[in-house]
Amino acid sequence: MSNTLIIIPTYNEKENIDAIIRAVFSQEKQFDILVVDDSSPDGTSDIVANLQNEFSNLFLEVRKEKTGLGAAYIHGFKWALKNNYDYIIEMDADFSHNPKDLIHLYNACAIDGADFSIGSRYLNNKINVVNWDIKRLLLSYFASKYVKIITQIPIFDTTAGFVCYKSNVLKTIELDKIKFVGYAFQIEMKFKAWKNNFKHKEVSIVFTDRKRGTSKMSGGIISEAVFGVIKMRFQGLPK
Repeated sequence: MSNTLIIIPTYNEKENIDAIIRAVFSQEKQFDILVVDDSSPDGTSDIVANLQNEFSNLFLEVRKEKTGLGAAYIHGFKWALKNNYDYIIEMDADFSHNPKDLIHLYNACAIDGADFSIGSRYLNNKINVVNWDIKRLLLSYFASKYVKIITQIPIFDTTAGFVCYKSNVLKTIELDKIKFVGYAFQIEMKFKAWKNNFKHKEVSIVFTDRKRGTSKMSGGIISEAVFGVIKMRFQGLPK
């Protein structure tokens, strides 16, 4: 058993899930994987279940309904803490996050002393995104800048979804009190970790848009982020 768990939330990722699991397991450092599937109608969980016959460190949790990315990750975080992992990494299933960067996120915490590390697309305002149309790129980039201005959080890529947390960060943040389930979930997690005085480090990555499958981005998710950040900043969130 590894000391590091990669959590991959899925919904209709049959085109990617086999390949991403194999890519993670091919890395030099040993990682365990937990797939949290929201009852994908395309059979994603069946693919994972079959792969469990091949990989003893692959785990699967199937949730009964699709209630948002944040809810899936919180389910995974609780599973990770219950099973005593030291480091927990969020990762997309669609290869937008390069498995080769996992070691850099891990090292930022395990060696460099960060409490949470972020795979940053916008470190020092340099944009490292491939295959996004200009509208989506600008939306994402300025959303991160907007969050940074409103909350005063010293992080360039506040909306990043490629993040490594030490277990004590997740234990300190009261997961049941996380309010947001969509795009704003990533912002809220970083905001609460920062408010609890945890040390962070951003690691520059290249984010590549998915080649297979369908994006889960929606207007409602963006709205949650925009208005949720204002609420976080001016009403405050409990630690």
